[in-house]
Amino acid sequence: MRPPLEGVFRSLRGFNYRVWVCGAFVSNIGTWVQRTAQDWLVFTQLTHHDASAVGIVTALQFGPQLLLLPWTGFAADHFNQRRLLIATQATMGGLSLLLGVLTVLGIVQLWHVYAFAFLFGSAAAFDAPVRQTFVAELVGDDDLHNAVALNSTSFNAARMIGPAISGVVIAATGTGWAFVINGLSFVAVLISLAFLRIADLHANARAPHAKGSFIEGLRYVARRPDLKAILVMLFLIGTFGLNFPIFISTMAVDVFHADARGYGLLSSIMAIGTVAGALLAAGRDKPRFGLLLAGAGVFGLGGILAALAPNYWVFAIALVVIGVATLTFANTTNSLMQLSTEPAMRGRVMALRVAIALGATPVGAPIVGWVANHFGPRWALGIGAASGFAAAIVGAYAMTQERRRGRALTSSAALGASPPLSGSP
Repeated sequence: MRPPLEGVFRSLRGFNYRVWVCGAFVSNIGTWVQRTAQDWLVFTQLTHHDASAVGIVTALQFGPQLLLLPWTGFAADHFNQRRLLIATQATMGGLSLLLGVLTVLGIVQLWHVYAFAFLFGSAAAFDAPVRQTFVAELVGDDDLHNAVALNSTSFNAARMIGPAISGVVIAATGTGWAFVINGLSFVAVLISLAFLRIADLHANARAPHAKGSFIEGLRYVARRPDLKAILVMLFLIGTFGLNFPIFISTMAVDVFHADARGYGLLSSIMAIGTVAGALLAAGRDKPRFGLLLAGAGVFGLGGILAALAPNYWVFAIALVVIGVATLTFANTTNSLMQLSTEPAMRGRVMALRVAIALGATPVGAPIVGWVANHFGPRWALGIGAASGFAAAIVGAYAMTQERRRGRALTSSAALGASPPLSGSP
């Protein structure tokens, strides 16, 4: 039996990764405190239970992932990643503090939240691809899959704590202080970046500065059937399935009539599933495409269970199932795409991944919010479940095609002919 550090937690052997995880964990708690407070502020204080408004905030926050795609991937592949992270993290911290001040002073309006969501999302658009590829600099390719999973564990462990803290803070002092807490939490990750041992970083190859870098990234993905299949699956679930702020807020308030504490508790309970999914991923030696099918299919089943839940606690159990499936799916896409991509192309490929996984939300969030308003939250969850099943069908088709290409390659080799191009590395 392998010792813990040689198994699930093996990436923690490195000093740089330990420092990074500590700072990121504190910041992640703050992130979940703000996410919960922001949805509660919009849904219950700035509107009269308007799910469409929550959808608009979600769209504005994740829309920049698509809007700024040509520049975010370029930045991740060409600039010093540590310095870029310092800039993006400091910007997001400052924006959180400013929104907190407006809310504490009682002058915040809905359009303020819209504006800050867009600005925060713009900074996050530059932050996400570089933060994901920076993991390879911290641990190297050998432990990349494990480190990606542990990052998700940290993020979702914080998800167990943050929403519950947010619910208590909102009930005790109001939503404004939740934003202030998030702003201050960014100090931790900035300190961790400052304390990294630069000489121990596994520097990735930086792409040369040249025109057409974004187009080059698109062409690279276009030649890869495996990457295209993953991105289509991400688009389906990202567009219609990852609208948890809408699903949880509407079900908690409109169906189960929960207060702020009950709403925050549901987000924390879902994190039990996401942490479990992340730890399961960390224990695997290598990611496999078959896990994408399993994750997408179980996501669909969890969505159906949530939509049909007769009471608060059955709904909470369904969120645990959805959490496990979401992290299994998300971590596998992350690791598969990074490990099968040339190092100099990773930033652009991962920017495209983030843009599709999160940037597609602006397309789906208003639709899902409209369905929740006019047909009820259960029908909105049904759409999310359908996205999981559709993604599983796409994945099954891709695996079938890859097996056919493999058989054709074997037959061609047996006949001494030139093998067909499969597009896979």
